[in-house]
Amino acid sequence: MSVGLLALLDDVAGLVKVAAASLDDVAGQAAKAGVKAAGAVIDDAAVTPNYVTGFTADRELPIVGKIAWGSIKNKLLFLLPAALLLSLFASWLITPLLMLGGAYLCYEGAEKIFHALRPHDAEAHEASLEPTAIEPQSMEDRQVAGAIKTDFILSAEIMTIILAAIDVENFWTRAVILAIAGVGITVAVYGAVALIVKGDDFGLFMARNGRTGAGRAFGRGVVSFMPVFMQALSVIGTAAMTWVGGSIIVHGLYEFGFAGPEHIVEAAAHWAEHLVPAIAGVAGWFATAVVDFGFGIAIGAVMIPVAGYVIAPAWKAIKGLLPKRA
Repeated sequence: MSVGLLALLDDVAGLVKVAAASLDDVAGQAAKAGVKAAGAVIDDAAVTPNYVTGFTADRELPIVGKIAWGSIKNKLLFLLPAALLLSLFASWLITPLLMLGGAYLCYEGAEKIFHALRPHDAEAHEASLEPTAIEPQSMEDRQVAGAIKTDFILSAEIMTIILAAIDVENFWTRAVILAIAGVGITVAVYGAVALIVKGDDFGLFMARNGRTGAGRAFGRGVVSFMPVFMQALSVIGTAAMTWVGGSIIVHGLYEFGFAGPEHIVEAAAHWAEHLVPAIAGVAGWFATAVVDFGFGIAIGAVMIPVAGYVIAPAWKAIKGLLPKRA
């Protein structure tokens, strides 16, 4: 009896060791996959603070929380099962869907630049897409919805990169790794965003309550710096949105045999690496981002009239055919 019990305990211990090793492997794979997606993660973190600009301080964290929750639902409820099922049954669909998302990001980035350069024309374009008046509360809902839509595209890219980086054959293990990496990235991104958007409140607190002159001076410096930082982050976010969209389109075209744009990007990267060999990696990345941004701007510029004169009228016509809710 005791020998049987000891044997059972030994088996249990062995199973625990195997499970622990598996969990360790899952955690390692999730971390490795997350690093692979670092570029898209940085873009996501740069884009999101734009959506809380213009709101009162007491609404900033609730808005970030809503967007973060929407991001988690995007990843776990939609993108995770879709990515796994597509990889199993229709892997050919992944690239076209990503390219559609990339076109949307290019449109969003180009539309923001259009608004900065030609605000009256941009407002007329936006009015053709959103003809109804916006109340203050619905403006917040609209911003959150816009952020979640943009997050969906960036999250799709992140989840696709993670899936490609997972070196595990078992379906369920891949699903767990994808979920852990997706949730971990979301927590990291929106935790950083929350710290960024509350930086000015922290500076104000230090300026008023610092125990030393240096502490109070530091607080005043933070308060003065944050508007400049947020403006810079807004510009970086728009650029990131555009170059990520351009990059998705360029890589998608390469997948379908149109290699010209990809070759231009590669040539620009090689030229930059040879121009500044001391920082070849950074120079190559920067050149790639600039060229992808150029493609993104061109695609977005085309998408603005397409959205205004084709997509919006078609969508209104479809809505007109649907039964109206009371």
